[in-house]
Amino acid sequence: MVCPNVSWGCLLLLLCFAWTGDAEYMKYKDPKQPVNTRIKDLIGRMTLAEKIGQMTQIERSVASADVMKNYFIGSILSGGGSVPAPQATPAMWVNMVNEFQKGALATRLGIPMIYGIDAVHGNNNVYNATIFPHNVGLGATRDPDLVKRIGEATALEVRATGIPYTFAPCIAVCRDPRWGRCYESYSEDHKIVQQMTDIILGLQGEIPVNHTKGVPYVAKNKVAACAKHFVGDGGTHNGINENNTIIDVHGLLGIHMPPYYDSIIKGVATVMVSYSSVNGEKMHANHDLVTGYLKSKLRFRGFVISDWLGIDRITSPAGANYTYSVQAGINAGIDMVMVPFNYTEFIEDATSLVNKRIISMSRIDDAVSRILRVKFTMGLFENPLADLSFADQLGKKEHRELAREAVRKSLVLLKNGNTPNQQFLPLPKKASKILVAGSHASNLGYQCGGWSIQWMGGSGDITAGTTILDAIKSTVGDATPVVYSENPDDSFMKNNEFSFAIVVVGEPPYAETVGDNTDLTILDPGPDTIRTVCSAVKCAVVVVSGRPVVIEPYLPLMEALVAAWLPGTEGQGVADVLFGDYGFTGKLSCTWFKSVDQLPMNFGDPHYDPLFPFGFGLAVNSSQAGFSGARSRGNKKEIRVWAVLSLLLSMMLAWA
Repeated sequence: MVCPNVSWGCLLLLLCFAWTGDAEYMKYKDPKQPVNTRIKDLIGRMTLAEKIGQMTQIERSVASADVMKNYFIGSILSGGGSVPAPQATPAMWVNMVNEFQKGALATRLGIPMIYGIDAVHGNNNVYNATIFPHNVGLGATRDPDLVKRIGEATALEVRATGIPYTFAPCIAVCRDPRWGRCYESYSEDHKIVQQMTDIILGLQGEIPVNHTKGVPYVAKNKVAACAKHFVGDGGTHNGINENNTIIDVHGLLGIHMPPYYDSIIKGVATVMVSYSSVNGEKMHANHDLVTGYLKSKLRFRGFVISDWLGIDRITSPAGANYTYSVQAGINAGIDMVMVPFNYTEFIEDATSLVNKRIISMSRIDDAVSRILRVKFTMGLFENPLADLSFADQLGKKEHRELAREAVRKSLVLLKNGNTPNQQFLPLPKKASKILVAGSHASNLGYQCGGWSIQWMGGSGDITAGTTILDAIKSTVGDATPVVYSENPDDSFMKNNEFSFAIVVVGEPPYAETVGDNTDLTILDPGPDTIRTVCSAVKCAVVVVSGRPVVIEPYLPLMEALVAAWLPGTEGQGVADVLFGDYGFTGKLSCTWFKSVDQLPMNFGDPHYDPLFPFGFGLAVNSSQAGFSGARSRGNKKEIRVWAVLSLLLSMMLAWA
């Protein structure tokens, strides 16, 4: 009777030893350990294959749970317009992200992947998300607090889809509006761009007191941000996308680098490298700037990520010598490579280069340490799987109201009446009949611009939102008829009597190189619409564009001119200001040229002779201003004094 008892006791003892062996204490899994301790512990356990896997980012279309597990993939992204299904719900997004994540967690070390998306003006790839004005409009607000609140709302809407990482903000300083990405830039003035980096605090959270400079910080339920595109992307020759920025050290550090100082101080988690070159050297292969300046001089401790196929474009033509591109990119200091499709070739080449000691193991360890630092900091190891707790944040009413506020504050009034003492705006809500015309009045896709649902944007009802036409209809009095004709002809105008007209014209949607434009003209038949309508009736012209466009030839025809930029889904903000519920407060964050022959032209240049200078923007006192006999509470003398003061103030601001 004794022997069986002893045998069972021994068996239990052996089981205990086995259990404790399986449950070996791993420092990297302990959230109480310092981040650097966790990094060191995990790096020491990783094979070369696991390390290079962490440095690999692939597109969702080639990802699967098995791919994540078999290749130890560290990150996935959605390219522009890459979605789990058309009009996908938050649940569909969350389920997709979690399926990929489960593959990553099934690896030997269980390192979670990080999913990224281009949420550059709201969670703009996602149907029913709030789409905010593009950066060019936000720069016109001069309101860092507004931009921070937009960051907070965007973080919630990105989290609604189970995603913890956005490739935003773009902190380019656009020096030439011919550049197809100028609408992604807040301003031609680095000081305004620096102020707008407060969006990082909204996306990632307020950094704690005494936080170490350069170390990334991402609060719980926030998203990791990405300052891009390092560096000089907004200064390329003739505004050609991905081209060469020809500049001296003083210009580079004084114009294009300052927003990165602010972003790093505010704890930005990642930095994306630019496709462009600086003085002939591709940024994706620029060791001096990526490692020497960004990492060493500025002490940036997050990870550096390539752009889409960025290392491929180190050579010309792209991909001509992919092995060399891998070598040059990683040795320059790129930590995570946005492959995004042919990940097996990248992994094989990177592995071979390390084995041949062309890429050092210390360089690999530095890259992986930085990636792990961001993942540990944002709590991915403790909370790798998403849920639907934020699903109700997508397109939330409060976020749409915030976007509407941003639209109001972004509008810049460039002309208001042909004489100072008789202004045209604000428009009366009661009128016998109002004409609304133009290609952009009833087109939600056009007013959102590029990077909206699709990479290039789209036309028509691409998502949920309010067009400018619908906003006008909901703003005027119930008894005021609003007639819409996209491009009325002379006969139409002669056969109708309108109190006034609102003409909404602008640019078609575009992104990146497709947007490079040497003419900068309004989309046809916009100019004809202006001529036909404004020659027949007093009109206000609203320009929906990602940059200044040629407008001087038509200026004498119109009573008022408003730059609405790319306002996004909440067109009601435009009507709010046109009809005087709110005043105009926006100021140009970029110079409005007379002719493209003047470009590039920026404030402070010796040949500076703009149509409207940097900082220009008229104001309207809605209680006094009117048009064509509209009732005014002030007498003519008061209006005249106010108008003169307004013009003087605008001139002072323009030259401040």
